[in-house]
Amino acid sequence: MTSALELRHFSHHDVPQNRQTLIDVHADVYAAEMDEFNQRFAWFVDHWGGHPDFACVIAYDGNEVAGFAYGAPGTEGREWWREHVDPAPERGRTFHFSELMVRERWRKTGAAGRLHRALMEARTEHLAALLVDVTHPKVQVLYESWGYRKVGEDQPFPDSPVFAVMLVDLPLI
Repeated sequence: MTSALELRHFSHHDVPQNRQTLIDVHADVYAAEMDEFNQRFAWFVDHWGGHPDFACVIAYDGNEVAGFAYGAPGTEGREWWREHVDPAPERGRTFHFSELMVRERWRKTGAAGRLHRALMEARTEHLAALLVDVTHPKVQVLYESWGYRKVGEDQPFPDSPVFAVMLVDLPLI
């Protein structure tokens, strides 16, 4: 099923046409976990999508959306992950890998890996950083298989889960 996926790249300028698609996939993926934090997903789309260097990859299976990945570069010197690494790397330009979602039908097909690689292959930053809900250890293991390492834990919002803070050196090998 994975080979049939078409991966399309989008930028900040494409957010208005793709915003609802991202929100709909999130609602599908998190249907059973639609707590107050997850109900604010549209805010996160607008926050990250408002960055001029926002990057997004959406996977299509025909006309159906299988999943997406997106993120944006951080402001140099203000990276939120730095408090978890001592000493922090000297070369710290960071891509904040905000979201990776794959709908149920396309899980365990390699779709997540393809989306991840497609998003990261053009990155020029030194590192990528992401957060993984600590109650999802299989997701953390998946990121570790892609080279990420856990450097700490954080709860960025009072109503958010506790997340594993993970980093990977770029470019990916």
